[in-house]
Amino acid sequence: MELKMIQNLRVINRGVALMVGLGLLLCAGFVLTDIIMRQIGTSLGGTEEIAGYAMALATSWGMSFTLLELGHVRIDLVRVRGGSLVRALFDVFSMIVMTGVIVTIAIKAWPVLERSITNGSRANTPLETPLVWVQAPWFAGWVWFALMSALTTLAALSLLVKRRHKETESFVGAFAEQEMLQ
Repeated sequence: MELKMIQNLRVINRGVALMVGLGLLLCAGFVLTDIIMRQIGTSLGGTEEIAGYAMALATSWGMSFTLLELGHVRIDLVRVRGGSLVRALFDVFSMIVMTGVIVTIAIKAWPVLERSITNGSRANTPLETPLVWVQAPWFAGWVWFALMSALTTLAALSLLVKRRHKETESFVGAFAEQEMLQ
């Protein structure tokens, strides 16, 4: 059940990653168009602001994909020296810590969005972008990452309790080891 859930989450997050990638590609096209237009003496304006928003959204939404593809940086000097139980314990511990951090970030991101909604805040730029347009999907990305992290942690804990240590490595292990196992 746990592995099936993780597989389903990977499929969903690959779709999210494709959408994020498409958004970044569109942003790059927008910036490129602006650069070309500057060469002929005109500009679209606001490319720096829009690119910054795109990066913030890509970061918050891309983290879940990175999590389930084992792309987050891990320092596993001690972990690699242990057996499957030791590795599973380190993996689950790292997921518990990560989940705590990400849930905290998501909780702390809400007041930022709430303030923008309450005040009708706009960017202090020539575009005067309503900040809620950017902060709402940014916040949703952090909430999504917190949810993915919590579900992944629960799945790993479940397998640990069931003494299925080696199976946890496929979704909370270290990427470098995954390549060595194949």
